Amino acid sequence: MLAGCTSRDHVTENTAGKHDNILRLFNWNNYISQETIEHFEQECQCRVTQDYYSDNEELLAKLAAGASGYDILVPTGNAMDTLIHQHALRELDKSQLPNLKNIDPHYLGTVFDPANRYSVPYAYTMTLLGFNHEKLAELGLPTDSWAIIFEPRYLEKIKGRVTVLDSQRELMAAALKYLGYSANDTDENHWQQAKALIIRAKPYWAAFSNTSYIRELAVGNLWVTHGYSNDMFQAAQDAKKTGRRFSIDFAIPREGAVLSLDSMVLHHSGHRPDLAHRFINFMLEGGNSAELTNLTGSGNPNLAARPYIQPEIIANTAIFPEAAQFARLEMLEDIDHTRRRLLSRIWTEIKLR
Repeated sequence: MLAGCTSRDHVTENTAGKHDNILRLFNWNNYISQETIEHFEQECQCRVTQDYYSDNEELLAKLAAGASGYDILVPTGNAMDTLIHQHALRELDKSQLPNLKNIDPHYLGTVFDPANRYSVPYAYTMTLLGFNHEKLAELGLPTDSWAIIFEPRYLEKIKGRVTVLDSQRELMAAALKYLGYSANDTDENHWQQAKALIIRAKPYWAAFSNTSYIRELAVGNLWVTHGYSNDMFQAAQDAKKTGRRFSIDFAIPREGAVLSLDSMVLHHSGHRPDLAHRFINFMLEGGNSAELTNLTGSGNPNLAARPYIQPEIIANTAIFPEAAQFARLEMLEDIDHTRRRLLSRIWTEIKLR
């Protein structure tokens, strides 16, 4: 067995033959534990290499620029939709995936892949509110509504202590949900209303941030953040481990939020679809799947994982939402070229104001 796990910057530079015993994974950073990787390597007598991306746009851009040789990708739904339309994915051989039966049916049959011909649900996050529990209680501010990041009457009490995601789709989705529209609404008038809402609130925000908000929330520099549930979980854990005199909490706003389902898919350029199927089936085992949730606080669509997940994580409704909350969640759908150009123009106007 080839022990260990390495990372390559450019899979295309690897000249190994099609029959080498290496599984090449293109994944989000810190989205699988080292122990899980080592367990799979031991089980399949193979080696796993990983490259990483920070968002779906980077994933798509790298593939478009010629990156190839990856056996498995882990895109979010709207990026998966793009990959399917580009004919970039291999169809799954479900006869090699007996553990597919473990997936909660709520996460199958998505609009992106109705028959799950290409995708197997891996994990999910929600875009929600993270906050300093004690500080917001002291100020008497709501923690269950997008109003906390959009309404000046609340923002004036926390000016400079708030960040929002540096993401066109995510921030517009939050604004649209607050206004009572769908996160996938593409009506230009509604987009203009969302833009006005964002521009009105922007002077009160400290920054647009996709990563640094985790640490800043954990150390107490931020009091409210718009971000991802697994990031909020990390911030809460960090604050607890370092003995802060406050706690970090997170919640799904009552107006609804975005749910991002990440799925394992086979890229057409991969050399080892056999190992890829074996890896997917391995990750569908309850204990293996649970390791991800226990490590990162990501939501888990695998019913067989539930007995292995830490009880306090299972009990957190901002990770495992109740039925009424789940009904208010939406997955972002891909938009056409015309709408993408319009959104880019709106985003530029937001950033320049």
